[in-house]
Amino acid sequence: MASGRRLGAVAPCAARPAWLRQRHQLGSRGSGQRQRPGKKGGEETGPNPTDRGKPGSKRHILVDANGIPLALRISPANRHDSKLLEALVDAVPAIRQCAGRPRRRPAKLHADKGYDFAHCRQALRRRAIIPRIARRGIESSERLGRHRWVVERTLAWFARFRRLALRYERRADIFTAFHNIAASLICWRFVQRWFC
Repeated sequence: MASGRRLGAVAPCAARPAWLRQRHQLGSRGSGQRQRPGKKGGEETGPNPTDRGKPGSKRHILVDANGIPLALRISPANRHDSKLLEALVDAVPAIRQCAGRPRRRPAKLHADKGYDFAHCRQALRRRAIIPRIARRGIESSERLGRHRWVVERTLAWFARFRRLALRYERRADIFTAFHNIAASLICWRFVQRWFC
């Protein structure tokens, strides 16, 4: 103690390392910037109009007559169904048939009243697909509902996967990847049940 220093005294600034001399960012209050929590929901989420504006996502699924998913897209909950129809139809992979070239598109497409717009019908006709879309205010859903229940059953199959019942992922690519895994498991179960 001959040098005149007390126990617990702090060394002068020149003697301290640089990382100790810098002011800690989380503790600085004089910078004028306040910390805010991050945006909830992540990518491809929007305010859900049916759930008090909470952030949510929609599944858009194109299935065959047996309910096997052919194409899948995820969109924010506030985006209208008709906006993703063209992307969904274009995402259908080639399907092998007994003879001839593989089909790229279905012959007919059954859809609910959310797709009853002129641009949806024109987009399907440009792709040589016959639109079977329920018309708003004209047709009851019972007539075309004979075919659309298959899609609702497939959506219920997706909802049985606990990881997809609630959206836990912020990144859209991871959320889509989990849906693709679920779709492949649904296809595998179908093949296992009918062909094994």
